[in-house]
Amino acid sequence: VQLQASGGGLVQPGGSLTLSCVVSGSIFSINVMGWYRQAPGKQRDLVALVTSGGSTNYADSVKGRFTISRDNAKNTVYLQMNSLKPDDTAVYYCNYRRGTIITGIDYWGQGTQVTVSS
Repeated sequence: VQLQASGGGLVQPGGSLTLSCVVSGSIFSINVMGWYRQAPGKQRDLVALVTSGGSTNYADSVKGRFTISRDNAKNTVYLQMNSLKPDDTAVYYCNYRRGTIITGIDYWGQGTQVTVSS
């Protein structure tokens, strides 16, 4: 399984960005796709995830601002980020889990930098 993320960049506070991640290889019917982020000196934290059944989960810090979605025909997961804040600055990692929210085998993309600054 390989993941290719794209869409990061520099944006001003209040701006928007959309991240995309294409998953290729052996796709398991039961899976979870998501985004995590890691700021300098901090641990990698969950941003949002979406299951193969369509259920979503968001970190409290992004609720109401970020939207995760997936296109199963394209094996792609998206993260629409609105009202971006400097605290959103981090490397964003795409995640694909063969399994459920509770357990599975994780695969990671290479990470894409998001910088929110004026």
